[in-house]
Parts: sequence; structure tokens; C-alpha cells
Amino acid sequence: MREWWREFSGLVLPVSCAGCGRPRTELCPVCGAALSGAAPRRVRPSPRPAGLPEVHAAAPYENAVRAVLLAHKERGALGLARPLGRALAASVRAGTGQMGAVGPLLLVPVPSARSATAARGHDPVLRIARSAAYELRRAGCPARVLPVLRQCRTVVDQSGLGARGRRANLAGALEVAGGGERLLAHGRVVLVDDLLTTGATLAEAARAVAEAPGGPRGSSGRAVGFPGGAVCVAAVVSASPSAFEINRNRPRTCVVAGNERAKPPERR
Repeated sequence: MREWWREFSGLVLPVSCAGCGRPRTELCPVCGAALSGAAPRRVRPSPRPAGLPEVHAAAPYENAVRAVLLAHKERGALGLARPLGRALAASVRAGTGQMGAVGPLLLVPVPSARSATAARGHDPVLRIARSAAYELRRAGCPARVLPVLRQCRTVVDQSGLGARGRRANLAGALEVAGGGERLLAHGRVVLVDDLLTTGATLAEAARAVAEAPGGPRGSSGRAVGFPGGAVCVAAVVSASPSAFEINRNRPRTCVVAGNERAKPPERR
């Protein structure tokens, strides 16, 4: 019945794949595979902003994946929130798989500016986060969304800014809403966003979580501890291709008699 209804609605209200334009489907199998067909990997922007936690991403931000994210965010293709949420859930699992079972996963979405949310008519990151939490719960992993971050001052549009400009634009721009720190103390905190480019936004979000009343001051640049055993890492749907390449080409290290030595990259 679902496939029949999809065909019928496609005739009455024609739709096309957000990734490639194939008719009568909102997301075709090929573009769906580009979004979530590979295992998420850790990504590292260069230069890496201070305080950026460990980040996992499902797919490089290019071609079909880029088109799908833009269709959901800017054109209001809300049906794409479910496949995007599945991709984000996979990134969350990749980033938290080695953690101990200390309470539920607390997905903390990076907030959009109120003006951007009003212009789009929805909050895309919050919508994807809720979809991801649903997917995680379906798989037996307790998860909930905590939209406790908020902008505490005006920031400019970042689309034309480089890494340094984005860091300056976002410095001190986020905070945990009053009472949010009590909620963050009862699980494993995972910062979530749809896209990582320079890492400035997630680094600022990690700072805000770390400096919430009752939390630790500052950040080591990796995981940020929080009362109650919570750990702050980050997960995104997509990241710039260069962040994936840096991760792939980065020499691995081995420990020999207490000293780290770089291993040459494997040839493929």
C-alpha cells in the first residue's frame, strides 16, 4: 500500500529525487546509498579549531548529498528528515560505540538563528535530530533530543567567511539555556548538526556545554566531561570532502616501548 500510495501521490503531486531529479521519488536508492550507504567515519577539518570534540560524519558534502541537505534545509522538503535522521543516527552510533553505558544519549542540536528559522519555516537541524533519536530508540538505544543551546548574541551569515572569520563570528555566541545543565548531567551528550565545514560551530557549542553552570571549565579539544558521567562528542550528517581526506591520509601511530611512531599510510 505504501508503494501504491507513493505512485498515486507522484501522479497527483509530482515529486522528484532531491539528489538527482529522478521522477516519482523523493530520494532514489542511488542517492540514498550516497547518503548512508557507507559506514560513518571520523572527520577532521584543517585547521582544527580549539575545543572541537571528536566528530563523525556519514557522507562527504558533495553531489547528491549536498543537494539533499539543501532541499531539506532551504526548500522545505520535510520528508527528507527521515533518511537524513538515519544517516545522523549512524554517525551518533559511530561516535558513541566505545563509550560505557552511562545513561541515555542526549542529542543536543546546534541552534539556528531565529531569523533563519523564521525564513525557512522550520528548524532543519532540530527536525533531523528528532528523526535520529527515533531511529536510535527503534534500534534499542535510549536517546532523546535536548534543544538546550541558544544564541546569546547576534551573528552574521557565515556563508562568505573563512575558518578564522567563522571562529571570530561565533566566539561566545552560544550558551546553555537556564536549567539545561541539569538535563545534560543525566546521559551522554552528543552535539549534532547537519554539516561540518570548518568546525567553528561545533567547537563553540562544545565550549558552551563545557562552561554551563556546574560543568567543567574549558575543553581539552577532545571529549568534554560533564557531571553524572556524560561525555560530549559530535555527529553530523555530512562534512566537507577535505575533512574525510585528512582523516584517511593521516598516518596511524603505534606504540613501541612507550614511544609513538608514525606508520606510513597503506597503499590502496
